[in-house]
Amino acid sequence: MRAACREVGVCRTTGHNWKNGTTIRLKDGTVKVVPPLEPLSTRVISSRFLSEQERVQIADLASIGLGPTAIAKELGRSPSTISRELRRNLHPTGQYRPFHAHAVAAARRRRPRSLKLTLNAGLGEFVRDKLRQRWSPQQISRALPHAHPEEPGMRISTEAIYQAIYRPETGLLRRPEPSPLRTGRDHRRGHTRPVRSRRRFAAPMVSVHDRGFEPEDRSQPGHWEGDLIVGPNHRSGIGTLVERQTRYVKLLHLPVQDSATLHAALVASLGALPAPLRRSLTWDQGTEMARHLDITRDTGIPVYFCDAASPWQRGSNENANGLLRQYFPKSTDLSVHTPHDLARVEQELNARPRMILGDRTPAELFADLLASRKHPLLR
Repeated sequence: MRAACREVGVCRTTGHNWKNGTTIRLKDGTVKVVPPLEPLSTRVISSRFLSEQERVQIADLASIGLGPTAIAKELGRSPSTISRELRRNLHPTGQYRPFHAHAVAAARRRRPRSLKLTLNAGLGEFVRDKLRQRWSPQQISRALPHAHPEEPGMRISTEAIYQAIYRPETGLLRRPEPSPLRTGRDHRRGHTRPVRSRRRFAAPMVSVHDRGFEPEDRSQPGHWEGDLIVGPNHRSGIGTLVERQTRYVKLLHLPVQDSATLHAALVASLGALPAPLRRSLTWDQGTEMARHLDITRDTGIPVYFCDAASPWQRGSNENANGLLRQYFPKSTDLSVHTPHDLARVEQELNARPRMILGDRTPAELFADLLASRKHPLLR
């Protein structure tokens, strides 16, 4: 994409908008939709079909008044081919525009099938209802066999739901309405490479490598991961905690984003848990954890710190923060959310079935841990 934009002489943002399409909102409230580039229009096709260059010649010859027979003789094509081309691929203005005609012909060559969600009204309504509840496509796909065990027609794959979202004509996403996905995306996006940098802090902070187990090991309950999601200019924030084994989420109301407020919130949230569920807390190297020794003293939880630019060492918490951004979008003031708002979001998030938990919910598993004296391991 970078090389193509450099060749054409446009910025990469413009190039991505041309390729993927975009929605433009003008100052007068008008909404313009730029459709994505049709991939088939750029491919080399059989000589049996009209090429883009031939369509340019057709437009030039038709503009000087030549008819289908004369144009066909000039191009070495059948008159019926030219007549059908001029009739089927006209621009909405009534003119024949070669580049528009080539894109329309390429889109018609795709011959798309109707999606399953448009053919099965009950299935489509189930998917729309769960998307409104902020379920992911994977959670919806896995919930269908449990919700409709005797109806084989009520099945759909995760990829089919994503395709229905990315195709606006299905009704799951109608531009300019926002995307129902948690990421807010209306098209696929490539992955980026992780950025690596040196450590920011030294002792007395205890490294995550001294924790005694690898980030992939979740065999023992009571190990937590934490972080902050912050508002504009770091003037507001919400603390997030995730229990590594059950993926249970706790949210911390922080009226002020400083180490003293976070210390009080962590003591109130984790201090009441039984000792087997207070084994460790893993955090990043943020200044809000300046009182980590006080947290360990008041709660009995040792605090470990991740390497700089290594979010995978707190994978469960990073995933939870991504889910929470659907409730608390970036660049918004987080101080307007009350403790009651955080409790509602926390309850809704913990009530979702998770594939990694065998389609059980974090709330259900965490309640089992609290009710059990031995705190059995999850298998």
